[in-house]
Order: sequence, then C-alpha cells, then structure tokens
Amino acid sequence: MSAPDTAVAFWVTHPGHGELQQERLPVIGESEVRVRALYSGVSRGTESLVFHARVPESETQRMRAPFQAGEFPTPVKYGYCSVGRVTHGPAALIDKTVFCLHPHQDHYVVPAEMAVPVPDSVPAHRAVLTANMETALNGVWDANPMLGERVCVIGAGVVGALVAYLCARIAGVEVTLVDINPEREPLAHALGVPFALPEQAPNDQDCVIHASGHPDGLRLAMSLVGNEGRVIEMSWFGQGEVSLPLGGAFHSQRLTLRASQVGQLPAKLQPRWNYRRRLNVALRLLADPALEALISSECDFADFPELAPTLFSPQSTALCHRIRYP
Repeated sequence: MSAPDTAVAFWVTHPGHGELQQERLPVIGESEVRVRALYSGVSRGTESLVFHARVPESETQRMRAPFQAGEFPTPVKYGYCSVGRVTHGPAALIDKTVFCLHPHQDHYVVPAEMAVPVPDSVPAHRAVLTANMETALNGVWDANPMLGERVCVIGAGVVGALVAYLCARIAGVEVTLVDINPEREPLAHALGVPFALPEQAPNDQDCVIHASGHPDGLRLAMSLVGNEGRVIEMSWFGQGEVSLPLGGAFHSQRLTLRASQVGQLPAKLQPRWNYRRRLNVALRLLADPALEALISSECDFADFPELAPTLFSPQSTALCHRIRYP
C-alpha cells in the first residue's frame, strides 16, 4: 500500500478560530506506525480552553498533549482522542484498530508503543471516549468510594457522567448525578444512574465528586457533603479564580477538598500501575453499548473548523462530539 506524503490537521490559529492545514508526514521509522484516522473525539472542556487561548502561562508545559505541535496560546495543534487503523509498521499491528493520544489529523506517524490496540468488544466509533474514560477512572480511584457509600457527582458532562456510571457499579454505592440542565436526565437514565437538579440533590453525602467546571458546582458540592466527608475536584478552571465558603461547615465538619488530575496516577497505585495499564483498562470499560449515549453529535473532518466556534462556545451543551475522517 502506498503511503501518503502529507496529512491534514486541525490547528487553532488564533483565539476562537481554527483551520485545517496540510503538513508533510515524516518517514516512518523501524519502531513506528503510520495510522489512518477513522474518528477523533473532542474533549470539550479542555479543548475549549485551548481554542479560546485560556491556558494559564504557568500550565503550558503540564497541559501539553503527547503529540501537540506549536505552543500555547496559538498557533497550536491539540487533541488526544484519535482512533485509526494502522497502515504501515510492525506486522503485529498492521490493519489493527488503535487508540492514540493524537490531535485531530487524518494521517500520522507515532511510536508503535503509543498506538494501543482497541479490544474487539469495543467498536472504533465508541473508542473516541477512551481518554474521557481514563480521566473518569482516575477520578474514581482518587474518590475511593467504599461499599454502601452515598456519592453525588456534580456535572453531567462526559467525564462526570462516566464517573457516575463507574461508581454505580460498585456494590451498594448510592449514586446521584446532578446537573443544572434537566435535559441531562435521559443520559443519566441511559447509564443506569439516578438524576437530580441542584435543588433536589441529596445532602449528608459521604463523597461528592465535582466535574461541572463551574464555581457554583464546587460550592454546591461543599454544601452536600456530610461530617468528615470528602469533595473531589475534577474540574480545571484555567485562568479563572474560584471563591469558596471556607468559614462554616468546611471547618466545623472537618471536610476534605482534594484535586484529581489524570496526568498523575494515585500514589497508592504507582508501585504496580503505569499509564499503559490504565489506558488498557479504560478501553475495556467501553464495551457497554449504553455509553453511546455520551456521543451527542458528529461531523466530517472538513466541516470541523466551521463548527468549532459553536461547539466551544459557553452556550454549548454538547457532550462528546465525534469527527469522521474520509
């Protein structure tokens, strides 16, 4: 099979604007693979910060994606949810469907070890959720819900919904998924999780996991947790500042507020786990067809630059947006 010399990639060229650009592909090395993209997924929370050039200067290195090109704020090629088919490389990977932490691009060359085979039980179009599932898995590890605990998850975006989905599968755990948008209720039901608006959310929770991306959601989380309870913060606010009520129940009830971030494995797992093992688990967890409910829209790659400003706008209620490649 002939190999293309060039690829087309999506670049954020200046704040609030992106375009497709052609670039030359490197010659494939002995331990590399060339991948033809089938789908990529848009991780709207993080990518909207990148699209609007709101990555704090202090975080520009920690925020780098594995195959990012360019530098923050712009121009930058960013993304980390690509699923494709290996066209060239080691024989064991030829024609395999793989997941890779690569930006939105139709063909690319990466080290073979970074192209992770997708299990037969997971269709390629659903595997775009892998990075989100990996984030959710890490958040559940950090929250450490125990048998029979009461847990609220605030924010029914893709990551929050996946966290609630995973927690609900721990024996005896009572999970409620909370969101300000009542239209998220069918999603919660599709994932087998009870739903509540903020004013209906149960209190005296053992653990509240916040994933809404809004300060009001974090303040709500702190009001719902019970004595000696814990709040796990999964949102990332970019350049924003958050004001919290730390003068009342936070002290008197000895609450714990802890950050969770997918860039680091929990300390208790580090002796035995690595990122590849976590990624393989995330892929296996996508076998459930119910997770299709998290794909809210889809477009052809050629149409993505035109759709991006709407998709990344503050008014957007999109879940996972999936991009199809020719």
